[in-house]
Amino acid sequence: MSVQSANLSNSTVLRPLADAVPARVRRLPEGMELFSRPLVPLAIVLILAFLVVLGISFARSPVAALWGASSFAVAIWLRGGHGWAFDLSFASLIAVGIAAGELMAGNSAELTVMFTAMQVLEIVTALILIRRFAPSDPFSTVDGSVRFLIAAAVLAPVPAGLSAAACLTLIHGHDFLSSFQTWWFGHALGFATLTPLAMSITRDRIRLFAHPARLAEGVGLLLLLAGVVTWVFLQNSLPLSFVASPLLLLVAMRLRLLGSTLGLILVSLIAIGMTMDGYGPFTLNDSLTRSEQVMLAQLFVVLGCLPTLLVSSVLEERDALAAAARIGKRNAELASGAKSRLLANVAHEIKSPIGGIIGIADLWSSGQLGPVTPAQAEVTGILVKTARQVEALAHDLLDVARAEAGAVLVQLRPTNATGLMEDMRRSWAVRPETHGLAITLTRNPEPVIALADSQRLAQVLDSLISNAAKYGAAGGRIQLSANRLDDHVRLEVRDDGPGLSPEKQAQLFEPFNRIGLERSTIEGHGIGLALAKRLVELQDGRIGVTSTPGRGATFWVELPAA
Repeated sequence: MSVQSANLSNSTVLRPLADAVPARVRRLPEGMELFSRPLVPLAIVLILAFLVVLGISFARSPVAALWGASSFAVAIWLRGGHGWAFDLSFASLIAVGIAAGELMAGNSAELTVMFTAMQVLEIVTALILIRRFAPSDPFSTVDGSVRFLIAAAVLAPVPAGLSAAACLTLIHGHDFLSSFQTWWFGHALGFATLTPLAMSITRDRIRLFAHPARLAEGVGLLLLLAGVVTWVFLQNSLPLSFVASPLLLLVAMRLRLLGSTLGLILVSLIAIGMTMDGYGPFTLNDSLTRSEQVMLAQLFVVLGCLPTLLVSSVLEERDALAAAARIGKRNAELASGAKSRLLANVAHEIKSPIGGIIGIADLWSSGQLGPVTPAQAEVTGILVKTARQVEALAHDLLDVARAEAGAVLVQLRPTNATGLMEDMRRSWAVRPETHGLAITLTRNPEPVIALADSQRLAQVLDSLISNAAKYGAAGGRIQLSANRLDDHVRLEVRDDGPGLSPEKQAQLFEPFNRIGLERSTIEGHGIGLALAKRLVELQDGRIGVTSTPGRGATFWVELPAA
């Protein structure tokens, strides 16, 4: 048998067996995708071992001044997966990596076991606190950043630090407070700087540096920051906070979270490393021990530089809100355009049959289709009235669609607002709708000239007077007025009706919202005021209402004065 036929035979035999295995057995447990590639766990172990050796060597003591192993492990653990199987496997993995690093750094088996146990305790504590109190992407908001820093940097190192200090005191006779301080400061600083960097590396944030100019700007700013901080420490004179903080703020503003975390790590490494080598403003006081000088450098990073991380979180949150607002605006514009097209189409489709109905009713009522009885004449009158109302609704729908689509043209020119309101008063005084109503105009001794489109302004006033006649007729009076106030003109239509509550006032200019009067005997569709608002805005004006329940309502329009 040939090799090819053997392979074919094996695959033919094995495929049904593989298909017979349930999918839930073949699939990895939840959160175990990290272990699907054998090189990934090996890389994690090697990186952890390297960070442990680097941290111990960096501090020249078994307890580092800037500890990166725990912060790296927490970041990978948070991003790697979830579930008990993953947690148990990853805990074992990091224990192997940390123990390997401790042995490679020259620690005894006793210290290796003790420090490995303490660091695993610290990592698990940080993981539990972060999962409980911080969001999934903590550094995208200020609240999430604060929660993360409190949980990971402030609280997580405490149990392990106390345990490690107690063990060192009992076994080797070290000072308890000094051991705890060294552990807490170094590990807290690692959580505050390295973990944010590891968690901020996402495709969207890396994509910001895809443009060569932006990448060059980022590299230049970080090199400038590193060079200036190094120069300050070599000079031993200038206050570090005066120089580093403004540069870190600039990095946060230009490079956002990813650049800010990189800048924090650069400042931390330079400040602590050079202080340990005897350089920098923290070494000028000879009365302090080297560990106390390093602690001052750590305090500077925490108090003087770490707030820039919150600044970058503020900018990230603002960018996210701005992006959401842009998306919302675009969706609203698309929805508004679709609604306007729908309204226009519906209005056009209504106008043709309504015109035919009105024509037939006119022919019927005039007797051209045959003799008409009194009952038929009454029916045709009702039919024509109803059809006219539908026709008016179609015209309003068309106007609303045109206004929202920006298809309404306005020609702003000086307009005698007082004269226009007088014309509207005379027109409405003879209409049947205002029978029994007194319509008055408060005259101004001087002409009130507004910069407006007279035709569209008349349409707005017509809608406001119609609204007052419908809903304020109980007061028996409608008052009109026009006045100039500084650089604008204010037109008012006041009625003595039942008035409006604040809740109804907030809904008044919404299309098709009759604020609870849909089942009343007052005719209307809730379009007039919405259209009036849009027409006023097209004339660079404002419209509103002032009302108190039981004391009537005053609708006002403000337009630029000519």
